[in-house]
Amino acid sequence: MNIDTLQLVMVAVTGERSPERVLQSIVSGLTSPVGFALTRVWVLGPGDLCETCRLARACSDKSQCLHLAASAGRSGNDPSITWDKIDGDFARFPLNYRKIGHIGATGEALLIENVADDTQWMIDQDWAANEGIRSFAGQPLVFRGDVLGVLGIFCREHITTEEFRWLRIFADQAAVALANARAFAEIERLKAELEDENALLREEVTGFDAHQELLGQSPAMRHLLEQVELVAPTDAAILILGESGSGKELAARAVHRRSRRADRPLVRVNCAAIPRELFESEFFGHVKGAFTGAVRDRVGRFQLADRGTLFLDEIGEIPLDLQSKLLRVLQEGEFERIGEATTRKVSVRIIAATNRDLKAEVLKGRFREDLYYRLSVFPVSVPPLRERREDIPMLLAHFVREATHRLGVKAPSVSAREVSRLQHYNWPGNVRELGHVVERAVIMARGGKADFSFVTSSTPGLSKEENSKSSPDVLRDKELRAEQIANIRRALDETGGRIYGAGGAAELLGIPPSTLTSRIRRWKIRN
Repeated sequence: MNIDTLQLVMVAVTGERSPERVLQSIVSGLTSPVGFALTRVWVLGPGDLCETCRLARACSDKSQCLHLAASAGRSGNDPSITWDKIDGDFARFPLNYRKIGHIGATGEALLIENVADDTQWMIDQDWAANEGIRSFAGQPLVFRGDVLGVLGIFCREHITTEEFRWLRIFADQAAVALANARAFAEIERLKAELEDENALLREEVTGFDAHQELLGQSPAMRHLLEQVELVAPTDAAILILGESGSGKELAARAVHRRSRRADRPLVRVNCAAIPRELFESEFFGHVKGAFTGAVRDRVGRFQLADRGTLFLDEIGEIPLDLQSKLLRVLQEGEFERIGEATTRKVSVRIIAATNRDLKAEVLKGRFREDLYYRLSVFPVSVPPLRERREDIPMLLAHFVREATHRLGVKAPSVSAREVSRLQHYNWPGNVRELGHVVERAVIMARGGKADFSFVTSSTPGLSKEENSKSSPDVLRDKELRAEQIANIRRALDETGGRIYGAGGAAELLGIPPSTLTSRIRRWKIRN
């Protein structure tokens, strides 16, 4: 062995910055140009191939073993035969088994000057004899007292004591290079992960006013806010029910801001906007090379929301085959990234939302029953705008201020007649539709008077005949209230005065029982 050449290889190894390149430089440098027949490096790692490992019976502790990470060599009988694969019979080595396992477990170097005379350590004596292997040198890769792996060298010449001492120096330098490369790789991984987290958090912040709150003083909204105040301090899973545009996300944010996790992020996932094949990656993340297009590690939403809150909007859109994996995270707080064997722990509070009837979805086999009950520990209903018409003036004022500030125009005046017009509209798009309508009216008003006649001229969802009948009739507030009272009385008559349960008046009217009870008390309705 040429010592000068060994020193050059040592310099080349320490110049590498990735663990893979360090390991490959070690084995290729010692095989050529130094001239060893076969050089291999095993690194310490978790037990992962126990069921198929050839040496599994010799492994007493299956929690960790030595993983073959780099190999280089060439047959002396047939130069076309190379030994550079790392997936053969010795891809894993149990600790304390034979020479490699002994070095890895004890951290003690081993020199066999004549392998033909020492049958204790060599597994494949025939291979050694056929290839003319004369000696073996094994050195632990030790960094700060920890064994990182084992360097194994098979040589067709005699390895002297002096050469063995130089190999010890080389192994120490190689261990430092490997540790440094791992540190560099970890820094790059954390940097990329931080960039992903920042990108995801920017998505959460974009388009959302952190000061937005649930607005309204109607009985239905007061009931909703009472529920929010009640459940927010706990870590219970919440299922928010409500029509599209009614304010389910605002309810979720209100819960998060009042929770013990308020200083951590609220991460939103719109389940309806994720392609089916990307659900698992979106939730749990992936490692580089896990699938076509995975050009870098990516953090998932669960990891991003660790110690915070994860808001799963449109939860009913999650594919059935992924629901079991979601359930596992909710139950055990564990997940794995795609392409990674490491199990990660997370502490995430789940708030789910849907405009679907999940109970019906369960009966149809489209939603897991166990997941439904796991999510709906505390169900919360957000009332549609048509059930809280008395909140429209407050919401109108809020949206006018918001639109004029955003558009940089003067606020228009809004007459009582226009407010009444909005209160008589059915609002199939709920609060979201109201916001869009107000912005359109602000643009058209040009600082003058707001005109909302374009809203009630045609009610979406009705036929032309129904629109022609309903649009001319504008009821005054007293007339509208009298009509609502009469409608409630008809419902109570039809149900025999029963409010709650299946077939009750609340179900018949399509409103929560609490809302109906509040209206009966406020309007002093006697049946």
